[in-house]
Amino acid sequence: MAPLFALLGLLGFLTSFVSATALTYKLPPNGKECFYSHIEQKGAKVAFYFAVQSGGSFDVDYAVHGPSSEPGREKTILDGTKERQGDFVFTANEAGEYRFCFDNSISTFADKMIDFEISIENEPRAASIPSKQGANVEQTSALENSVLKLSGQLSTITRQQKYFRTRENRNFSTVRSTEQRIFNFSIIESLMMVGMAGLQVFIVRMFFQTGRKGYL
Repeated sequence: MAPLFALLGLLGFLTSFVSATALTYKLPPNGKECFYSHIEQKGAKVAFYFAVQSGGSFDVDYAVHGPSSEPGREKTILDGTKERQGDFVFTANEAGEYRFCFDNSISTFADKMIDFEISIENEPRAASIPSKQGANVEQTSALENSVLKLSGQLSTITRQQKYFRTRENRNFSTVRSTEQRIFNFSIIESLMMVGMAGLQVFIVRMFFQTGRKGYL
């Protein structure tokens, strides 16, 4: 039972050092929006994921800005143009405020539905992990490695689920767009048929009216 209690304590200890924010935001045409996250200490790992769920060509410009060693300035950590999705992990070399920005200047009419997540993780060291009385350092280290391995596998599964969700949303959006186009084409075709029938009736009536006048 001692390893089990140590594992549970380790899980709770690691969980307390991870913070995450997941949001879905509708970015208007020609719009730009930034989201802020404050990192209290250097060396924290920052995971940044985003995916365009719907709108236009499913692409958006993005940029991540962080504090610089020079006071009053900031540096660009990540940036890209016309990207559909991204999954990045970087180390915060400076403590302070980080900006995660999305820019929809490439679209004039289309809104973009963006799903993104910002996760900050401060990994504890084995020496600071609470252990059960009687457990040696080797057991604690093995538990730590096992939990970190499980955490990495869970993160991989989570990313795969997000990828499949994004593909599903995009395919569903394409299906809805195709249905709307088919419906519009059917309406236009029906109106054209009604217009052609009316034009034929008008031409036939005009032909007979002209024939009667010539006969008189």
